[in-house]
Amino acid sequence: MAANNPSRNNRMVLLLIAGIPITVILIATWLWYYVVEGDLDLVGMLGTSNSGTLVQPPRQLDGFDLTQGEGLPQQYSDLSRKWTFLVPGTAACNETCEKMLYTTRQIHVAMGKQFNRIARVYLSDTTVANTAMSFDTLSDNHPAPASFEEYLAAEHRGMNAFTIAAQPHRELLVEHLINPDTWYLVDPAGWIMMSYDAQVDYKGVISDLKFLLKNSSE
Repeated sequence: MAANNPSRNNRMVLLLIAGIPITVILIATWLWYYVVEGDLDLVGMLGTSNSGTLVQPPRQLDGFDLTQGEGLPQQYSDLSRKWTFLVPGTAACNETCEKMLYTTRQIHVAMGKQFNRIARVYLSDTTVANTAMSFDTLSDNHPAPASFEEYLAAEHRGMNAFTIAAQPHRELLVEHLINPDTWYLVDPAGWIMMSYDAQVDYKGVISDLKFLLKNSSE
């Protein structure tokens, strides 16, 4: 029996070590491609309770013209990379709209130590200043402020509010057109990847979030 060659064994070990990162990158690329194409239910495969509905294929926010405030352009990729609750808005915020804002705020607060890994965005086809408000009482039974702009400033501090043109608003938020109490979860890379509505219990959303945060580096 031939004696083991230490140099040959060392080279093989080095090759194996060098090959591990390449293999990981290839596998990750392959998985992400099929997730984006809608051919792979990665969230379901990994065992989450998946209380929301997967958006298949996911929709990328970057590439759409967002504005903030008085029309300043905003790239979604310029924001901090966080898991984000996206609440759709229109020319008038009614009781359903207020309920979505309230619910996402309460879930955000309920995440405790994970609070800073989550953000919230209000995305409308109308600027905040021009949004009508058609509710008098908030979900916590407090009286509503005089205007929608005051309401967001008082009740939803730290929430980004962006405007998008009507047509891309419809393209991005298809489920919301069908069911007005639908809001979304956006991943740190800007992909709209899951939707929720009033039928989903907040505990189910928290369960989904805990799973995703546990398996995410961001």
